[in-house]
Amino acid sequence: MESNQHRERWNKGKLADQKPPLKPKEIWSIRTQLQNADTVRDLAIVNRVVGSKLRGCDFVNLRVRDASYGNQILARAMVLQQKTQRPVQFELTEPTRAAVAAWIEMRN
Repeated sequence: MESNQHRERWNKGKLADQKPPLKPKEIWSIRTQLQNADTVRDLAIVNRVVGSKLRGCDFVNLRVRDASYGNQILARAMVLQQKTQRPVQFELTEPTRAAVAAWIEMRN
């Protein structure tokens, strides 16, 4: 076996850096597909991900009780960031609140 054999990089010519964010047109396309498929849970998750702008690890730790008070969905919620241990406040848009409310109603 020769040690001077040249091997090509596995990621040569591929985009290996951070991916660009989704465009608004792509987000609306995902939302309409989920609405047409009548997947309430997935629609609520997508709306919360797009609207909250939280880190992935913080979003995964979110619970419904973080964004609700009794039967009411809050317009703003606050969570403690895992990385910095600082509180961060985020808004829940009207479509997000409607999707989360529909999901809660479906689960009960």
